[in-house]
Amino acid sequence: MSYILTLVASTKTTPVTEKHFKEISHIIDAYNLKFTSKLVWLDKEIAAEIAISDDAQSSLVAHLRETLEKDRIDFFVTKNENRQKKLLLADMDSTIASSETLDELAAYAGIKDKIAEITQRAMEGDLDFHAALRERVGLLKGLKTTALRATLDETTLNPGAEVFVQTMRKSGTACVLVSGGFTFFTQNIADRCGFSFNHGNRLEIKDDALTGQVIDPILDKHSKVDFLEHYLKDLSLTKEDCLTIGDGANDLPMLKMAGLGIGYHPKEAVKSDIGNCILYGDLTAALYAQGYSSQYFSQ
Repeated sequence: MSYILTLVASTKTTPVTEKHFKEISHIIDAYNLKFTSKLVWLDKEIAAEIAISDDAQSSLVAHLRETLEKDRIDFFVTKNENRQKKLLLADMDSTIASSETLDELAAYAGIKDKIAEITQRAMEGDLDFHAALRERVGLLKGLKTTALRATLDETTLNPGAEVFVQTMRKSGTACVLVSGGFTFFTQNIADRCGFSFNHGNRLEIKDDALTGQVIDPILDKHSKVDFLEHYLKDLSLTKEDCLTIGDGANDLPMLKMAGLGIGYHPKEAVKSDIGNCILYGDLTAALYAQGYSSQYFSQ
């Protein structure tokens, strides 16, 4: 099995250079690894890759993160085989969308800070997801549906989201948005980015207002794995054919199951458990991690 190390700059003011790879060559030598190919530029000064002799263990991941932190450079260690994935499962809130939509919706009820505190603890894995979701939605009982539309209109995408999804779709990848958020938002965000499928939780609405209830069943971390398995079977693919991306603790099972799981500006629970993370850059870094060059990006 061969592996590829990819470096991706988050800003042109601190570009990726050959010096970075020379520094890393000395580091990986201490871990009994070595470079086994020449350096290949995917995008001059932005992204480059090189083959290495084995996978990176957690101690090396921590070492590389510390080394590259000063220049805000992201890195990925991926298997050389099946690099360009055929199935994408992406989280929505704080991954594809730039905000937590339920928190933003709560602003219209005047309790954003209260809801956001519960969301943060749930995403760090400190609270039961089901209980936290029901509690937050319960606090929104009576909120008019006009707040849903207003929140949706204000929801922005994270940088690179459209390029990321549409580039993968152009290459024939099945793109699925799967979220613990709500279908009112997932459908719109999926359409804006180019996802073929979307899944989320459902808010109960009566008389143009939220009842404070979530319609069963609740989509959670286990559901995300179930959807992953469903699409793999339906498309006759293997786990190695799949890329998953997310930021919170409820994304961990699907991140670990996929051939390539990427944490996007992750919560600490994800950052400490997933080696391949976008800590500084935008979502196009996930394309470079698969060996795409910028010339192939959808614009």
